[in-house]
Amino acid sequence: MNPPNGIRFPSAPYLATRQPVSRRRFLQGTGVALALPWLEAMLPRFARAAQSDSPLAPGARPRRLFGICNNLGLLGDQFFPSGSGRNYTPSPYLALLQDHRDDFTVFSGVSHPNVDGGHPADICFLSAAPHPSSSSFRNTLSLDQLIAEKIGIQTRFPSLTLSVNTRSRSLSCTSMGVGIPPEDKPSVVFKQLFLQGNPAEVQTQIRKLETGESILDAVASQLKELEGEVGGRDRDRLDQYFTSVRDLEHRLQVSRGWEHKPKPAVKAAPPVDVANPAQYFEKVKLMYDVARLAFETDSTRSIALMIDSVSSPVVDLPNIALSDGYHNLSHHGKSEEKRRQLKELDAQHMRVLAGLYQGLKNVREGEESLLDRTMVLYGSNLGDANQHMCVNMPVLLAGGGFKHGQHLAFDTTHNYPLTNLYVSLLQRLGLNQDRFASSTGTMKGLEQT
Repeated sequence: MNPPNGIRFPSAPYLATRQPVSRRRFLQGTGVALALPWLEAMLPRFARAAQSDSPLAPGARPRRLFGICNNLGLLGDQFFPSGSGRNYTPSPYLALLQDHRDDFTVFSGVSHPNVDGGHPADICFLSAAPHPSSSSFRNTLSLDQLIAEKIGIQTRFPSLTLSVNTRSRSLSCTSMGVGIPPEDKPSVVFKQLFLQGNPAEVQTQIRKLETGESILDAVASQLKELEGEVGGRDRDRLDQYFTSVRDLEHRLQVSRGWEHKPKPAVKAAPPVDVANPAQYFEKVKLMYDVARLAFETDSTRSIALMIDSVSSPVVDLPNIALSDGYHNLSHHGKSEEKRRQLKELDAQHMRVLAGLYQGLKNVREGEESLLDRTMVLYGSNLGDANQHMCVNMPVLLAGGGFKHGQHLAFDTTHNYPLTNLYVSLLQRLGLNQDRFASSTGTMKGLEQT
């Protein structure tokens, strides 16, 4: 006998007498396209048997995270300094950041354990999900989205997911393993942040939020009915899922409140989008500016930016002629001419990053700067783009209330988990987190001010 939803399951030679639960079964009649979490009850019986100061205080000045990934990395021999600790000798690239030496920490010998596969690893920069190039890969909750889940209701936007030269790859991923599409147009982000809609547009948005709440009520009711049909471990999973549904409902209610509040006013003019992907660094600058404005107005406290160098063509650089596309230059094969051109690209990244640091330092929040309150994580999934290596990743952390001005040097052969840094960042945000992905603790040698 086939189940009422019309899905057929094979009968012989299986001896199980109970049909697996369909992931869509409990949604019949609701008209809602929402999937259940994966439950043991969805498997055949034998398959189941085989499976065995507080920054969050009211009125406190906020802290933020800005996670940035340049997915073609940087030339290691030009990026990593010599020496360690606070007396390190800056590399050619770090020399371009020396005006901010006391504002950042440079790391060497760090990577994400079991994150391999070269270019596909860029979407794991903030999640550390293992083996991204495998056929069975599924991403996991990214750092920025964990922050959004924990404190996102305190701001108009729980998070911003941004990109340069891609509309399909992002650093952000939900707890269900779903990648969040990025926004690559600064003008659109600016409009969402600062331009108020007319009364009719505001009411339309509120109705959408109310519709979302009514959908969640229907789903929650069906979830409760299903709890009586599954085993103990499935009930635990459903309880977690039910909690997350109600958490989303709460966030929708808060979002409805934001629609009635005027958006912040800024003196900056709306940015003009750059259509030409060759004007790569102009795009990066615009996204940095938009991110700074978002933090300055406390519109969000979590931003992730994918800088897609892989998809970038021959880049326009002032007074410098490049002969090939960014990706091809990264596969230099030790060609000195290609390395020379790649050095120019990397150096420009450092100059633009220095501009971001300075822009954040120019904004004051009481006795501190916006940089003091913002953790700027800059790095790459690739330690060596030429060989598609995902170890010894180039990483910088600026701002955020840490004691900087140092080089934390770990074993470049047996790397230290970069996710330990992520735990430190979460704790600096006031979150009670002692683990994240492959972490083993907090980052050694990184102290708060």
